[in-house]
Amino acid sequence: MFQRALICTDFTDGIYRLAQFVPSLAAGGFKSLVFFHSVSVDSEREIPRNSPELLEKPRQRLQALLRDLPNDIDVTVEVQMGRASESILRLAKKHQSDVIFLGSPTRTLLEEKLFGSTTANLAEKTTIPVVILRPQLVSTYTTAELKLRCAHLFRYLLVPYNGTQGGKSLLKKIQQQVKNNPNSVLERVRLVWVVDENVRRELRGDNSLKQAEQELDQLQSELAALNLVVNTTVVEGSPLIEILKTAEMHDIGAIATCSSNLGGILKWSAPSLTREILRSSWHPVLFFPT
Repeated sequence: MFQRALICTDFTDGIYRLAQFVPSLAAGGFKSLVFFHSVSVDSEREIPRNSPELLEKPRQRLQALLRDLPNDIDVTVEVQMGRASESILRLAKKHQSDVIFLGSPTRTLLEEKLFGSTTANLAEKTTIPVVILRPQLVSTYTTAELKLRCAHLFRYLLVPYNGTQGGKSLLKKIQQQVKNNPNSVLERVRLVWVVDENVRRELRGDNSLKQAEQELDQLQSELAALNLVVNTTVVEGSPLIEILKTAEMHDIGAIATCSSNLGGILKWSAPSLTREILRSSWHPVLFFPT
């Protein structure tokens, strides 16, 4: 689906390990990879002006992981000092990245408010899709497991859909990615429509499950025209629980989601399914800002 990735690591998230699997990422469709580390600065001290050693050590650490690089992929290492989120946005523009990789632990909204979140800040500001990986998993994958994960990350997507404008926008973005990338490795999509059990039945209508099935059948035909295998699931229950349960039951590479309310991704009010997936899913999450 993507060709130019900006892969960000703080060396505590396990994401730096992806530098060992450039051939697998290339097999997953990538043509250009930028590995980035941000050197944090103590806010109580003046920013060092002449400290090349602070940048050189992490640069060498990343360079040492880059071995057996294929000839048909460009690989760059960037190490900068400053605020991580600002550097990521700047580098994404510089290298024309079409996706950003980040490691983010599962968190509650309260924890984000207290400790901050680079991922949440970027989700509000970027126009580029973001892949969120869980450090606890990436750090514990064996070499063989991570090799397969890198190659198959975007081959099978789980796409939550419920007929809203946000869901339609998400599908359009996925379709655009496939159409614009002749080397797209996306093979299969599973559309899951969860009829929310917490919504009063009279507000849902008498045939909400049947109507959902009919709309997904139409979308299945449209996506199949892109040579994608499309499966559908319609179920009644709690949206977050059923989406995560569906991801567990199938060989999902990532859960795709989007948000039309970028300015509100961190707000305490107005529950957001996208926000809950970003915080809770142990599967990789592919987030499309809108």
